[in-house]
Amino acid sequence: MPGLRAPSEYSREPPRHPSLIVNSKEPFNAEPPRSALVSSYVTPVDMFYKRNHGPIPLLDDLDSYYVTIHGLIECPKKISMRDLWALPKYNVTATLQCAGNRRTAMSKVRKVRGVGWGVSAIGNAVWGGAKLADVLELVGVPKLTSGTTLGGKHVEFVSIDKCKEENGGPYKASIPLSQATNPEADVLLAYEMNGETLNRDHGYPLRVVVPGVIGARSVKWLDSINVIAEECQGFFMQRDYKMFPPSVDWDNIDWATRKPQMDFPVQCAICSLDDVNTVQPGKVKVSGYAASGGGRGIERVDISIDGGKNWVEASRYQKDGFPYVSSDICSDKWAWVLFEATVDISHSTEIVAKAVDAAANVQPENVETIWNLRGILNTSWHRVQVRVGHSKM
Repeated sequence: MPGLRAPSEYSREPPRHPSLIVNSKEPFNAEPPRSALVSSYVTPVDMFYKRNHGPIPLLDDLDSYYVTIHGLIECPKKISMRDLWALPKYNVTATLQCAGNRRTAMSKVRKVRGVGWGVSAIGNAVWGGAKLADVLELVGVPKLTSGTTLGGKHVEFVSIDKCKEENGGPYKASIPLSQATNPEADVLLAYEMNGETLNRDHGYPLRVVVPGVIGARSVKWLDSINVIAEECQGFFMQRDYKMFPPSVDWDNIDWATRKPQMDFPVQCAICSLDDVNTVQPGKVKVSGYAASGGGRGIERVDISIDGGKNWVEASRYQKDGFPYVSSDICSDKWAWVLFEATVDISHSTEIVAKAVDAAANVQPENVETIWNLRGILNTSWHRVQVRVGHSKM
């Protein structure tokens, strides 16, 4: 593409924050320490997890960069950044989460394949850009459309990067046209993150942000948008990021039996404590994040200090100065909720957290029941161990 290119090696990677926990160097995949996630409602860019499948693309000339929109539409068009800047700009606060978040806990049950993420392959940002529904209107696709006159029913996003899974081809994914053309779905062609121009790790100069959906559908370094009849047939839609039962392994898997994963389930994790902690007897603060896909709010976060026998309800909050109410118009429906509770610890025990969303979906108790060979969507109760120590006089 003019202006934007994908290197085939890793000699020109961008700088990264030294406190990131690197799970893979090439391609670069890293997450922040979990404690960093509860330091602010909006995750700083340098503390936002990095998920890549190849070398980071390079922009040589923004003025010559454009995105091609074509496929089953009447008016194919090349869209420049100036065209996008001329459209109404929206800021959408949305949480992105890798489908493999908390994979390491799932791998302790049985071996899985994938990047070994802890609990921090998630972040909450304010994304700025044009709504995809407005952009599609420029090529003759009206809002709230589920099909074009030429038979288009899905919108495919194609990156410029090079992935080994695509045999050196680009990363790509799709969403239904009905979602893409719905202004209330808030799908963005984003050029800003937290009020600043996107950086290279997060998709500069342009990326898609699909709120409420696993991060794998929010394609970075956008090259083209294709209106197509069927779902994207790329590797990451058809041979990855699908949810299989525990009975399926690599010897009997049939990828065609499952649809690509879209919305992420209700999820929470404790971030103020590590997996194993030594504390003094007395009051202990338990804080973390909770989120659910599809724009569903968080109705409750429950904390137990006896492994799930008894529970207390944590307080929930988003923006300072605004009380959080699930599904309230003043709440950010695509964003996580931070929670906090103070518990009294007198002896060594296990602290457990589970969240309930606005549709009364509850996290499953055990990881064993949702184990799958790719280790995605580990939304089981989050557990940390605390050992009580006593100060010496």
